[in-house]
Amino acid sequence: MIQTAPCFLTRSGPLARFALFVLAAFSPFFIADVARADFRVCNGTQNLVGVAIGYRATDGWMTEGWWQVPATTCATLIEGELQSRYYYLYAEDAARGGRWTGDVQMCVAENEFKITGVNDCYARGYQKMGFKEYDTGRQGSWMVQLSDTPGTQESPN
Repeated sequence: MIQTAPCFLTRSGPLARFALFVLAAFSPFFIADVARADFRVCNGTQNLVGVAIGYRATDGWMTEGWWQVPATTCATLIEGELQSRYYYLYAEDAARGGRWTGDVQMCVAENEFKITGVNDCYARGYQKMGFKEYDTGRQGSWMVQLSDTPGTQESPN
């Protein structure tokens, strides 16, 4: 059986065939990794970390948790384009009890939660924890890297 090139290749010049080859060879690099907008947390430690996030929503202040982020992995806390400039994060090391905290007091619960409001945490049966503020500068996505060393790293994703 004799195989022939498609007719558009036989009628095209060498430059057109080269351009088609380059397009076919490199198209996986252009298509494969479409940028995703979201808020991600990466755990750079060797232990499981529990993570909670706080943010301003149309209904008011919200806190959500817990995401369990295994050692050396990442988790997406908010999927899609970020709607707020400021996000707040609190995390605990499940094995050693270390914490990543800040000065902004928000409500959390012992088990999985989604809480509206940040006032009267104790009166409503919740706990109060200090969350760290992250100014995303209105970036569409953001990533926080938790590590064992002081100074949690953050960046646009």
